[in-house]
Order: sequence, then structure tokens, then C-alpha cells
Amino acid sequence: MLKVEQLNQYYGESHTLWDLDMHVPEGQCTVLMGRNGVGKTTLLQCIMGLIKARDGVIQYQGQNLLGVDAEKRANLGIGYVPQGRQIFPLLTVEENLLIGLPARRDKVRSIPPFIFELFPVLREMLGRRGGDLSGGQQQQLAIGRALVLDPKLLILDEPTEGIQPNIVAEIGDIIRKLNKDIGLTVLLVEQKLPFARKVGDRFCILDRGRRVAEGEMHTLDDTLIQRYLTV
Repeated sequence: MLKVEQLNQYYGESHTLWDLDMHVPEGQCTVLMGRNGVGKTTLLQCIMGLIKARDGVIQYQGQNLLGVDAEKRANLGIGYVPQGRQIFPLLTVEENLLIGLPARRDKVRSIPPFIFELFPVLREMLGRRGGDLSGGQQQQLAIGRALVLDPKLLILDEPTEGIQPNIVAEIGDIIRKLNKDIGLTVLLVEQKLPFARKVGDRFCILDRGRRVAEGEMHTLDDTLIQRYLTV
């Protein structure tokens, strides 16, 4: 579904992504892994068009995204949950969810009921401002907002960061449900190894802006973990 080929990205004169290749197969959950500062978030931002790549290809369903404006990529069926959630704190839960509707390719203009089936707490708090929610509730809202646009690919950047353990487990269950029961393709940045093993089918490890390993999750062995993931 998503292929990144020979991608290079620079911040000024600093070369951050180096001839990067990555494959996200349709219907699977791919976990992007690596220590802090190796380029994981930068790669996601390139995919979403939030920062520009110098050269290479980001192919989504046969289309090179490098020629597509950032604001149009959601319309192609890509949902994005950024690091830090970035919900609108002064808008209500309902208003945060409604924001995603114009990006839908159909004419649905109401919040899909399945959002509240996945996240019952959001129904209970529709009238509350996003900034008044707990961190875990805000993360659920951020995921719900991405799902409102009916994506085919869901991209999440560290959805467990700063979240209480019971909500982390719930988010893991929801990602698995979306992936396995609904068939949603998922690209996930995650540093918690148990969570990654729980939800992921495949892994891709970055180090210093380069892909250094990838494969089925069951092949992620202690050698790779020690070399590229332990701090």
C-alpha cells in the first residue's frame, strides 16, 4: 500500500534521511522503531507532506505523494495521529471530531457511530473542551479524529507516549481490532517493545536516518534489540 524508495531529507545542510526504503503492506500493521532522534517522526512528516523531502519516492496506492499538497493527502485516505496528539484544546470533543468530516470521500457529514463504539468515553464528553480531557482521553480523541475521515491507512506517532497503562492496553486492543477485524493498514511509531510485539505484524528499524533492519515481527531478535533499540 505504501512504499518509500530512496528518500532523502535535509534540515538545512543536515542530512536526516538517507536513501531510505520502507514498505508498508496492505492490511498489516508495520511498526517503525529506533532510538530517539533517528528520523522516525521526520519520515512520517515527509509522508504527510508536513516537511519536504529532497528526492525519492513516497508511493501510496500507486501514486507518488511528493507531487500532492499536504492538505490533500487526507482526502486520499490517510489518517494521521501526530506525536503529542495535537488536538484543538479550546474546541469541544464533538468539534474536534467534526473537523475530519470534510476530508471524507463520501458525503457523510455526521460522526460515524463506530467511533463511539471504539471510544465510549468520547460520547460521554462530547460537550467538553479537548484541553480539559486527560492525556489518555486526548489520545483517544486524536485517534477518533483520524478515523472520522474513513482512512485506508492509519499513521500513528507514539500513541502510548505519556499515557496511563490501562489506556495503553486499550489503545493496543483498538489498533489490533482496526487492523485485523476491519482490515485497516497501520503504520505505527512505537518505542515500547511489548506494545510493538502485541500490535505489529512487521517492523522496520531506523538508525541515523537509514533503514537498518526490517522483517516479520517474530524475527525481531535480541541482537537487533541490543544493537538498535536499547538505551
